[in-house]
Amino acid sequence: MADEQEIMCKLENILEIRNKTLQMQKIKSRLKSEFESLESEEKHLKEYKQEMDLLLQEKMAHVEELRLIHADINVMESTIKQSENDLNKLLETTRRLHDEYKPLKEHVDALRMTLGLHRLPNLNEEEEKLSLDYFEKQKAEWQKEPHEPAIPESLAAAAAAAQQLQVSRKQDARQTATFRQQPPPMKACLSCHQQIHRNAPICPLCKAKSRSRNPKKPKRKPDE
Repeated sequence: MADEQEIMCKLENILEIRNKTLQMQKIKSRLKSEFESLESEEKHLKEYKQEMDLLLQEKMAHVEELRLIHADINVMESTIKQSENDLNKLLETTRRLHDEYKPLKEHVDALRMTLGLHRLPNLNEEEEKLSLDYFEKQKAEWQKEPHEPAIPESLAAAAAAAQQLQVSRKQDARQTATFRQQPPPMKACLSCHQQIHRNAPICPLCKAKSRSRNPKKPKRKPDE
């Protein structure tokens, strides 16, 4: 009787060992699968962060480009203003010379008439560019303001960011310099055909969706 109980006890232990071993193998299999998923997700996360860095570098490059354009516009506006001032001074000098020339010519013409000679031709008769009316017309052309095209909202936002960049450009100088050494890969948007980052999910200009370089992986089915 004692032997039978011992045998039954051993059989129960064997059965328990078998069940526990199967349970351990199942957990081990799930653990291995989870580790593989963890490594894969970690790899994807690293790639996503790299793409985000490239997009941020591209953004900073465009913002810096807009800042330089605005700086050039400011310089050109100052240059145009100085040129207009110089032209106005020259126009005043021209008007003064006309005022000096007119009475002298009238006096010379009067003397020539006493001698039976023809009067001298007027300045506008000699050359159109010497007439005062010509310079007045030119002044009207000089004072015309150039037409400034409307700025798209996306570029206007980038221009506002460019103003903020002037304050923090020293902090971002190292990042911008690194980007200039290695420009990000680009592609043409299928909708507006503008150059955008190769892996950008949405075109920043026309907001059209773009094909992703890293499509979402299918979800893993849970273990039965």
